[in-house]
Amino acid sequence: MWRSSRQKITRLRSSNQNSSTRKNNMGYLERLKSYKEEMTETLRESVSKPSVNGDPVRTAEGELLPFGRGVHDALIHMLDKGRELGFETFNDDNYAGHIEFPAAESDKNKGYFGVVGHLDVVPVGTGWDGDPFVMEEKDGFLYGRGTSDDKGPVVACLYAMKALKDEGLVPHMPIRLVLGLDEETGPSSVEHYAESCGHPAMGFTPDGNFPLVNGELGIFVFDLAQKFSSKPAKEELRLTKFEAGTAHNAVPEKAKAVISGDKANFDEIAEKVSAYREETGYEISSKKQGAALVIEATGKAAHGAHPYLGLNAASIMFDFLGRVGFASEELNDFIDFYNSHIGFDLHGERMGCELSDDISGPLIFNVGVVNINEDIATVSVNIRFPVTYSDEDVLLGIQQELGDTAVGIVTRMVQPAVYMEPDSLMVRKLMQAYTDITDDADAKPMIIRGGTYAKMINNILAFGAEFPDDENTMHQANEKFSVDSFMKMAHIYARALYLLCFEEATE
Repeated sequence: MWRSSRQKITRLRSSNQNSSTRKNNMGYLERLKSYKEEMTETLRESVSKPSVNGDPVRTAEGELLPFGRGVHDALIHMLDKGRELGFETFNDDNYAGHIEFPAAESDKNKGYFGVVGHLDVVPVGTGWDGDPFVMEEKDGFLYGRGTSDDKGPVVACLYAMKALKDEGLVPHMPIRLVLGLDEETGPSSVEHYAESCGHPAMGFTPDGNFPLVNGELGIFVFDLAQKFSSKPAKEELRLTKFEAGTAHNAVPEKAKAVISGDKANFDEIAEKVSAYREETGYEISSKKQGAALVIEATGKAAHGAHPYLGLNAASIMFDFLGRVGFASEELNDFIDFYNSHIGFDLHGERMGCELSDDISGPLIFNVGVVNINEDIATVSVNIRFPVTYSDEDVLLGIQQELGDTAVGIVTRMVQPAVYMEPDSLMVRKLMQAYTDITDDADAKPMIIRGGTYAKMINNILAFGAEFPDDENTMHQANEKFSVDSFMKMAHIYARALYLLCFEEATE
């Protein structure tokens, strides 16, 4: 799986130039107001492209479309629009693209400022009141798949660039609106782009929250696994199946265990289930099914970044199974390991990784998927670790707890933490842009537990596009986007670009 190392943000140094294009010109903000209808129409056209990621296809001419026809059409539409507005464009082998606002010839060696959005969308699902790919305006909202995530914000950024260009301003570093194409499913689009074009010197992704996300917890996904060297006899008490969860980043709502073998113990185990339910209040039941006893536990689903909002059905099941006693001592040892090192813990308290810092708080530990049969036991874990730590710090503590047990660890994915100090140039300028437009003097940058393109592209932060009071309908039926928010964010993005790419910036 992909992995990216963070680089320190490149800060613009003071310059002695006195170009009139870098004075505190506010005319671009007035220009934006006149673009409202054109912006809305561009977003309507983009929404009409059903850019759900699909299998790679080849055209009759042999051209590869890595993410399918719909995503490719969305890319070509936006690149065409960029050229129509007077910008330069680049298609990165259909993996990504960019719309560029060039700098003055003498300033091109400063790197580029990246605005990194995405044009792919999640599947539409059910429950829509209309066609998800026909944008409708109703009661001050724009309805359609991708309006808020992330086509609307991308269009807002494009017209922020247009307002600055139409005002006659020239940036002191190139501005690139980078168009990612598989953000909802993976990192390959922007990985390919970074290999082709490099990482920006600074920038933002309009795919998070306002006022600003200056930190993202790191994510470490791994499996705890143990192979069983022998199987009990068929007539002995066996755990033939234990399944819970479908994704490592979600709290399992359901868990199911199938017990086979010594039927004489089934009634006793069923009584233990009833006693356990009475003792704990957890929802757990048993029933005979053919030659097996099936036990089912129900918890409460939640996102893996916020497991305290749920109840892990897998942990309920492990807790109960620890009271059974199976013929396989290896299995019993694994169950005991889980209960004594994980249980219902949410911060890695007994797994040697209870890390915390004052900036971002405690580590979050979530068991998302469990699969056990008579050959192997696997527990998939999703950890969100504090911004001042690395995955190596997390792994070291876990390995110490594993010690000489038979349990091994297999790393599945690492996303490094993202953090930029509140007093850094980029954070100050982005916060100033937000405050200048919203007059919200109390706004503070935040740290989130999720992940954005800031984990994949160096030197950028998530800046909008969701406002604090907005209803979040991303990934939902009837996804919508406030017209007022659409225009307001365009003004914020224009102001941010001006402050960082036109106005003289000093450390």
